[in-house]
Amino acid sequence: MEKIIAITNQKGGVGKTTTAVNLSAAVANGNKKVLLIDMDPQGNTTSGVGLDKRKIKFSIYDVLIKKIRAEEAIIKTPFKNLSVIPSNVALSGAELELANIENREYSLKESILPVMYMFDYIFVDCPPSLGLITTNVLSLCDSIIVPIQCEFYALEGLSQLMSTVRRVKRQYNEKLEMEGVLLTMYDKRLKLTLQVVDEVKNFFKNQVFKTTIPRTVRLSESPSFGKPVMYFDKYCKGSSAYNDLAKELIKKHKKKDN
Repeated sequence: MEKIIAITNQKGGVGKTTTAVNLSAAVANGNKKVLLIDMDPQGNTTSGVGLDKRKIKFSIYDVLIKKIRAEEAIIKTPFKNLSVIPSNVALSGAELELANIENREYSLKESILPVMYMFDYIFVDCPPSLGLITTNVLSLCDSIIVPIQCEFYALEGLSQLMSTVRRVKRQYNEKLEMEGVLLTMYDKRLKLTLQVVDEVKNFFKNQVFKTTIPRTVRLSESPSFGKPVMYFDKYCKGSSAYNDLAKELIKKHKKKDN
């Protein structure tokens, strides 16, 4: 059964796009067909899989405003089993254009449903905001992954995010669930990291992934080469972490489906 998962946190710099790119690549490498949808006007996910944002013919913007069918915007990446619907700065004007459309909260869902059958997993990288674009994503998805950095103010703004999730669940998508909280920029040598982990686990109880994502130079470097980290340096700690996260996620879904 297809799984559609949003990776979201309205706070920037938490490893959201890093997770979208690298988790998608790791799941795809595990013999799953994966579609990665870039819903951020900055288009960092798009460039993170090696696409030039300035040269793409169609983007998620064209899909969202119903200019084209989603299938026409899908691009196969050079990476095993991984396809992407790219984004660029055009998406920044989409909220204004959607404002006057009937059932605007379901625009993305209506567009993506016809291509769902083509993939085992669809991951959606959300913008760092809680506006109409994010509402569209949450109306489409089965669940959300929330990356949280192991730094000061880690939980800042999360009550607002969870309030948005509850509202969307109540009004637009009753099946929406919390997939899990992902601790990023993890460094067990730091006392602060351990304090943040305790704080997050206390706030989210048993919804925190066992896998943590370390702070590594290779994870920071790989986007500039247009490659997921496992294709940039498959032996680094970042690659191992996202492979472990992919296995944890797939195992969890196997248990649910059985």
